[in-house]
Amino acid sequence: MSKNYNIDEKIVDDLSVLEPEGTYSYADYLKWTFDERVELIKGKLFKMSPAPKRLHQKIDVKILYSIYDFLQGQKCEVYTAPFDVRFPKSDLDSNEQTYTVVQPDICVICDLSKLDDAGCKGAPDLVVEVLSPTTAEKDLTDKFQLYEEHLVKEYWVVFPDEKVVEIFGLNESGKYHSRGKFVGSDNLTSDVLKGFSLVVNEVFED
Repeated sequence: MSKNYNIDEKIVDDLSVLEPEGTYSYADYLKWTFDERVELIKGKLFKMSPAPKRLHQKIDVKILYSIYDFLQGQKCEVYTAPFDVRFPKSDLDSNEQTYTVVQPDICVICDLSKLDDAGCKGAPDLVVEVLSPTTAEKDLTDKFQLYEEHLVKEYWVVFPDEKVVEIFGLNESGKYHSRGKFVGSDNLTSDVLKGFSLVVNEVFED
């Protein structure tokens, strides 16, 4: 069983001083000023990958701007990492009681009351993760379960090497089901963003 490990009331500028098996809160996270990017999932520390490869960034930008253009004049907003998304168990949870904060590659929030100066508190409506070798397992397991548990309505997983996008949506029981794997000339559409469409080939065009 992991011990509860809390940082003293001081800034932490060296990742190596943290206990890898410790349990941390968002309040702890706010004291960390080291250069490495990290995420917390249920109090557990996950290192993020170094600067994404060029193709990863290009894919991210193409999806981001397609969604951004589509959302003009609508109430939803789109953000890209680094952008903190906190998942408290309750809306009333304090920073000390919040143990999950992640930085999705792209997220869309339609309930603007969830937005504050720190980022988003609560589930986005849509999340996109572009896989990389160092984050693939986390994105396909830990984050998949996290987004499902907190009822993120739609989760897009982008496989750069295979040039595939798989879209998951919540079914009536609140579990993710795959809407399919989209390739080539397939159109990416969204149950969250009604009317949105993007050809898969355009995402991976280099």
